[in-house]
Amino acid sequence: MCPHFRILKVVLVLTILLIVVALSAGQDAAVSPTRKPYVRTGNEATLSGTIKLDGKRAKPRRIDMSADVVCYQVNPDPKTEDLVGNKGSLANVFVYVMSDSLASYTFEQSGSPATLEHKGCRYVPHVLGMRVGQPLTILNSDPTYHNTHPIPQSNSEWDQTQPPGSASLKKIFDQPDFIPFKDNQHPWERAYVGVFAHPFFAISDESGNYRIEGLPPGRYTVVFRHETLGEKTVDVTLGPSEVKDLDFSFEAREQ
Repeated sequence: MCPHFRILKVVLVLTILLIVVALSAGQDAAVSPTRKPYVRTGNEATLSGTIKLDGKRAKPRRIDMSADVVCYQVNPDPKTEDLVGNKGSLANVFVYVMSDSLASYTFEQSGSPATLEHKGCRYVPHVLGMRVGQPLTILNSDPTYHNTHPIPQSNSEWDQTQPPGSASLKKIFDQPDFIPFKDNQHPWERAYVGVFAHPFFAISDESGNYRIEGLPPGRYTVVFRHETLGEKTVDVTLGPSEVKDLDFSFEAREQ
């Protein structure tokens, strides 16, 4: 056999071996033999609290929707939603936990889809939390065209337009992420979607309240994340069946 063909044969064999190894590794990662379904013990903990905004809150600003006359018809007094909440409270804050122990489990998936709606030429809700692999339904409830354009960091980006009365969009995100949504048709429309690998997250309501139930006892880093005020963390330890109150505050930024 010619030395040239002998070298080609060796290269071919090595290439096939590398492909087999890569495929095997990928299959092992997909199966995740080290992760197991979490089984409730009855000793799960609860974390709850209230989030405040310290300092002077900026007033909501009126939104100029003159680019689409239909929008003024369905929403005659649109205001910004980046800082909302009642009497010093702060709404729309993501609250979630992180720990190495959670990564060793899989958790039961939600049986219902998350929903994001174009309504009044705004995204409703403004802030949405969902699970990895959970279906996301996107509705256009307005008598005008809308565009949905998520800008993820860890998932695939896409961009799709819905005419009035069209069918809903169905999408899934397969990686944890924090995803700003925009509408190329209406640049004032913004939403923020958090995609989580576990069910231990919440979004503060108009009174700043949040509640996360069913947490396995252990040590956690609690993350508070707001779209304009940034992200802060607190370390906590939760004992069996403990109900812990954890309040938090953000500082208002100068305008």
